[in-house]
Amino acid sequence: MSLPPLAAVPAALQPLADRARSVLPASWPPLRQETLQRVCACSDFVYEQAVRDPQLLPVLADSGELERAFTPGELRGQLQTLLADCADEDELGRRLRRFRNRQQVRIVWRDISRQADLAETCRDLSDLADACIDLAYHWLYPRHCEQFGTPIGRRSGEAQHMVILGMGKLGAHELNLSSDIDLIFGYPEGGETEGVKRSLDNQEFFIRLGQRLIKALDPITAEGFVFRVDMRLRPYGSAGALVLSFNALEQYYQDQGRDWERYAMIKARVVGGDQAAGKQLLEMLRPFVYRRYLDFSAIEALRAMKLLIQQEVRRKGMADNIKLGSGGIREIEFIAQAFQLIHGGRDLSLQQRPLLKVLATLEGQGYLPAPIIAEMRQGYEFLRYVEHALQAIGDRQTQMLPDNDQDRARVALIMGCDSWTAFREQLLHWRGRIEWHFRQVIADPDEEEGVEAELCVGSEWLPLWEEALDEEMAGRQLAEAGFSEPAAALKRLIDLRGGSQVRTMQRLGRERLDAFIPRLLAQAVEHADPDLVLERVLPLVEAVARRSAYLVLLTENPSALQRLLNLCAASPWIAEQITRFPLLLDELLNEGRLFSPPLAPELAAELRERLTRIPEGDLEQQMEALRHFKLAHRLRVAASEIAGTLPLMKVSDYLTWLAEAMLEQVLALAWRHTVAKHGTPKRADGSLCDPDFIIVGYGKVGGLELGHGSDLDLVFIHDGDSQAETDGAKPIDGAQFFARLGQRIIHLLTTQTTSGQLYEVDMRLRPSGASGLLVSSLGAFERYQQSEAWTWEHQALVRARVLVGCARVGAAFEQVRAAVLGRERDLPTLQAEVSEMRAKMRDNLGTPSTAAGRGANAFDAAASFDLKQDAGGIVDIEFMVQYAALAWSRQHPQLHRYTDNIRILDGLRDAGLMPAADVELLQEAYKAYRAAAHRQALQKQPGKVGGEQFAEERRSVMRLWRELGLS
Repeated sequence: MSLPPLAAVPAALQPLADRARSVLPASWPPLRQETLQRVCACSDFVYEQAVRDPQLLPVLADSGELERAFTPGELRGQLQTLLADCADEDELGRRLRRFRNRQQVRIVWRDISRQADLAETCRDLSDLADACIDLAYHWLYPRHCEQFGTPIGRRSGEAQHMVILGMGKLGAHELNLSSDIDLIFGYPEGGETEGVKRSLDNQEFFIRLGQRLIKALDPITAEGFVFRVDMRLRPYGSAGALVLSFNALEQYYQDQGRDWERYAMIKARVVGGDQAAGKQLLEMLRPFVYRRYLDFSAIEALRAMKLLIQQEVRRKGMADNIKLGSGGIREIEFIAQAFQLIHGGRDLSLQQRPLLKVLATLEGQGYLPAPIIAEMRQGYEFLRYVEHALQAIGDRQTQMLPDNDQDRARVALIMGCDSWTAFREQLLHWRGRIEWHFRQVIADPDEEEGVEAELCVGSEWLPLWEEALDEEMAGRQLAEAGFSEPAAALKRLIDLRGGSQVRTMQRLGRERLDAFIPRLLAQAVEHADPDLVLERVLPLVEAVARRSAYLVLLTENPSALQRLLNLCAASPWIAEQITRFPLLLDELLNEGRLFSPPLAPELAAELRERLTRIPEGDLEQQMEALRHFKLAHRLRVAASEIAGTLPLMKVSDYLTWLAEAMLEQVLALAWRHTVAKHGTPKRADGSLCDPDFIIVGYGKVGGLELGHGSDLDLVFIHDGDSQAETDGAKPIDGAQFFARLGQRIIHLLTTQTTSGQLYEVDMRLRPSGASGLLVSSLGAFERYQQSEAWTWEHQALVRARVLVGCARVGAAFEQVRAAVLGRERDLPTLQAEVSEMRAKMRDNLGTPSTAAGRGANAFDAAASFDLKQDAGGIVDIEFMVQYAALAWSRQHPQLHRYTDNIRILDGLRDAGLMPAADVELLQEAYKAYRAAAHRQALQKQPGKVGGEQFAEERRSVMRLWRELGLS
């Protein structure tokens, strides 16, 4: 929201405004006098400070600091100068407090006078805390070392510094006007101090130093305080050691860290001490905060925390607390942090501290719609302005609405309202909206007015799951609900319950399973075939039993569970994929995304953007990100195909675009790695390659016809100088460089990780096949194709196209391909060679019992038809298209423009080489075969159908085969 407007000072506050006369510098201009009256009316703190130090306001005014924002680092610089000649610890405390009071007056003045917005106020307060903490620490540290020696790390032998983590609003740079500061102290490693007669253990050294730092900041003296310091967020709370080593901190959070500590650690930031070591500490603790998997258990934890807060609010009568009460600041923080804890392990863009930036990311990444984010942002800013208004009055840490008329009038005035009633109306609006959004994200899905927890979804199935029913009654319940084989269904449930995965679950996981199974059964019986649903989904349940956060995901999102059951019922392939890779459950959360895969440019951009969030040197995470991206988008394509929102040709397009996006990034990763190791290869003219390398796709990927389980037929070509050495520290010749680049690409594509491999890769179509070089130079490739390649290799070249790589080399490859395909050919020889190759394939790969679809029984219902290899099938059509392209490309160059069969057939029709009716027949048959093959793949069935199917299409294809002179 914009800054609250300025309102006239009401008559009720005029006596407070009149106090300004007693502290008003005579030389002040009228506008500043009016501002002082407003500030004195609203803030006892500013008035009291001005009375205590009559020079405070004149000095601030003369410096211009009341009317301008500070530049980055200016506040720290002022304090650094102030402490430069500080002689002792008592003086340190006095100077810190005076400096804090001066800056607090300036900040409150600018806030009340609306010269500073929320962002500036929070930034200045956080910078003030950072400067006080860090400069006080650095003042104390050398003096502490003089007294107790310098702490030395036992392992590194280096001097040790403390790391001071700021938590909560300080960590997020969102400090409010009178906030406590939550701190955690750590140090890198154990050891002892050196340089004194009696050494101290490092921990004892830092505990004493931490106590001195707290003493410098926290106690209230005649000058006030600097910041109230709260150390209760440290491991073991008040009972724990004040300072722990990094190893001890890591061990604690790994073994004993609780959910609320994950929530708190989201905002942790190094605010003082050793910044470099602090960065290492936060990296060590990152896995505790952000799980690599989708973590819906975070919602349970936040819900439990919210319940405790609500109980405390009710107990202490804090309904008017704008932070903790219903619709308060904490609820917006919970919403943002729920998404951070759930998705932050995989979506690095969510790993940030400031709440407003997190909200912007939630909008930008599509987690929540823009109108919802806008409303939450405005509500949050309104409440933060109210919070500052409450605290500006007396510099007290409070979020309670006032219960007296005077302070109510002050709050209304600061918020730009002409009355408390008008302010209260705005406040109730925003709290109501925030509470509504909170309930959408955090509230229990079973919570409905008038609905008891016992009546939650699926409760009728709980006795069966908990074995409270005997076998006969359980079977009867299953049968009555629609299970056609109740005994088998019951056995599956009993086997799951008694299986090792469930028996060894921890208590929390078992509770989650017990909550989930009744919901699963309640939704399963809504399907036409609940037996099939149970058969396909229970293996997934068993697979994720030890990672029960996935069960929470489905429990918390009934619509996601429904989509899971629909997809598993439709396709065992999808059921198997989700069982093998449960992280795919994330894709079920957003129906719009699931059934609307992106187009090629958006797909490539999304993958690039996702990889940019991963540190360049973290190859393991990059490989996992690539694999997850592929799995997720392949699932989206399959789901869209099943739902009928994506026709066959588009399915192949999307799967091909996905492969191209993967290859683009794999090539970039492999290039960076190989260049970093050996330097950049050179061209023949001595200039550096960039990268002068292409990946050529053959077969299905070349023809834009990829299926769900297709491998990639690839050929690697470079146009560098094979003899010239690279320019790196470990130079190798160009031929070796590109060979290693090719090996690296294959490694990235085929290595098995926890998320499987990206693709199986077939390189046998390269020159000389398996015995040839892994990477060919462009010249060698051209020579081979012109003088050594077999006819079947030229057939393969019909479907070859550049997938990714250097545009210049890609254009040169296209010229080579056009020249080879456009050669003059002897048609009888070509017919014989194509026919011979096809005969070999039928003999080796066709259905033996039907003579590869040519026998008398080929069309019998008892026989089977191999969609790809039998006569009249896919390969016959492909061979006809390839034969035609080789036979007539010289006279009709348009035939080698495209690599997919459909458009090549269009070219044959347009050139008058094949009747339009025959072209249409082949195209429709080809699409029908491929659609059937896709259906078979999604059902995990081989690419065969009954012999009676596609009889008319097969006979027509065989007729056209003969008419082309092929045998």
